[in-house]
Amino acid sequence: MLEKFSVYMTSFQQERYVRVYLPENYGNTDKRYPVLYIHDGQNVFEDEDALKGVSLRLKDYLEQTKWELIVVGIDLNPEGEERINEYCPWKHGELSRQILGYESTAGGNGEAYLDFIVHELKPLIDRKYRTLSYETAMAGISLGGLITTYAACRYPHLFKKIAVLSPAYFRNQEEIENLIQQSDLSSIEKFYMDIGTNEVPGDDVSSKLFLDLSKRVFDLLDNQIEDAKFQQIEKAEHHYSFFKERIPNIFTYLFSEE
Repeated sequence: MLEKFSVYMTSFQQERYVRVYLPENYGNTDKRYPVLYIHDGQNVFEDEDALKGVSLRLKDYLEQTKWELIVVGIDLNPEGEERINEYCPWKHGELSRQILGYESTAGGNGEAYLDFIVHELKPLIDRKYRTLSYETAMAGISLGGLITTYAACRYPHLFKKIAVLSPAYFRNQEEIENLIQQSDLSSIEKFYMDIGTNEVPGDDVSSKLFLDLSKRVFDLLDNQIEDAKFQQIEKAEHHYSFFKERIPNIFTYLFSEE
């Protein structure tokens, strides 16, 4: 069952659409469930809502596999560079300037966006639904992977299971590496990261660069987190048609009790 409603974001003084998947047996039991928060909510559950017509198709997957889990998709802000502003905790660094070829003024609202999730959305979800409030996970793709990693560093006692797909760390590479090194991540139970070998089709140099930058971040995380997993996805591009193929492996890793 998929519920959709808007939530007021105090930090940005605006409403934001949220999509909540409830397990099939939710209405027939008093059981409480762990919660997974995912960014870019439009692209999470159904193709018909996805910005470019291809989603993770998570609704179909969850209905078929019957994972006992609540999943919360937080819609992105599609206006201008607002997605970049909200998913980047800092203004762009020097590496970003070198890669983009220009000085970007975007970024810096990541803390306010995360504040909304931690202090407004999560309490609302925990009140509205039968959650296990201490069993919370987060996942994100591309820049969503950046803000997810930031959330893991800022609130490791809350977000204990993490998944990032094809993370776009380069916009805040220097800062996220420094933050990881300064953080105590010992309470994180599992951290999954993957990236394709063909992230930028037709540009092997850029694809290798993004792979190397992701590996740099993972190596820092791996030094602190006992159960961390890095996957190099052969020939995979930076597109949802490739992202959705990784979902079964990610859910098994994060939520299987074995």
